[in-house]
Amino acid sequence: MPRTTTTPAKSPARASAAALLIHGDERFLVDERARRLIESLKRELVSDFGLDVMEGQGLTPARLQDAVLQAPFLDPYRIVHVRMVPANKAETLAPAVHTIPETTHLIVTVHGRLGPGNKLVKGFQSAGGKAEEMPRLKGRQLSEWASRRAQESHGLPSTVAAQVVRASPPDLSVIDAELTKLAAYKASGANLTPEAIHDLLAGGREDEIFKLTDNLLPSPSPQAYQIARNLTRSGIQPTSVAYRMARHYALVLEVKARQDRGESLQQVQADMAEHSFVVQKAFDLAHQARSESLERALRQIRDYEWEVKSGQIDAELGLDVLLTRL
Repeated sequence: MPRTTTTPAKSPARASAAALLIHGDERFLVDERARRLIESLKRELVSDFGLDVMEGQGLTPARLQDAVLQAPFLDPYRIVHVRMVPANKAETLAPAVHTIPETTHLIVTVHGRLGPGNKLVKGFQSAGGKAEEMPRLKGRQLSEWASRRAQESHGLPSTVAAQVVRASPPDLSVIDAELTKLAAYKASGANLTPEAIHDLLAGGREDEIFKLTDNLLPSPSPQAYQIARNLTRSGIQPTSVAYRMARHYALVLEVKARQDRGESLQQVQADMAEHSFVVQKAFDLAHQARSESLERALRQIRDYEWEVKSGQIDAELGLDVLLTRL
């Protein structure tokens, strides 16, 4: 559950407005909380002018303050959404949130945890807003979250969630992706037996997945072909293998973009949710990779998945062809 800190609003007029700061180590929950809130607020908007989305990286207090103070044009209010402010840069934005008009809904997400004494947290509190922390889920909390997620979002029993948690790394995005895949399998009319779940889950073979991604760049090695074949022959769906490949390419592409902006390894590790060792490997690979090649690889994987799902190609043979194209 999120931890919430609030203080009374300074002005009664502020009570009708929303000012929410979402931070914490569980990035999946931070993103989802913001997304659901914005979806509910957007229902009252009548134009595209009402939503202003800003990236937290490199955002200045003056630019944020200008967005916050801007009056609505055609809509009853404005939504200002600031995405993923680095935790070590959050305090610099505090001066921009001391005054928030009642016609502005401000939602700020922070990549990392902020202490109660943080200036941005205090700024939201002084403006009548609140701060919610999404702490890292472990042990029983992780299992309970997965059980609720399986039942409420995917229509799956809690026993399936338990099996997914046992076979997957403690990453909510991975667990949710696995639950989504199992729900789609069930929706196809297939019988979701424990054996079928075991065969469908990719998380239980993380070592092989890591070996595969280690052999993808700058171009797939002969070992990549062999590892991919072993994974599919062991029961993992070829499209699941392709999905994990796409995540690797996307990670390296994001790190490459940060490199091009002049960020150091330490800065990248501090700003990204992935384990520092994983980021370091992506950082090393990004030095010898070209952004155009990484983007092309992601498009090729997208096209492969579409061709498989539309019945144009065989999934396993298509994976071999995909690796050849990459």
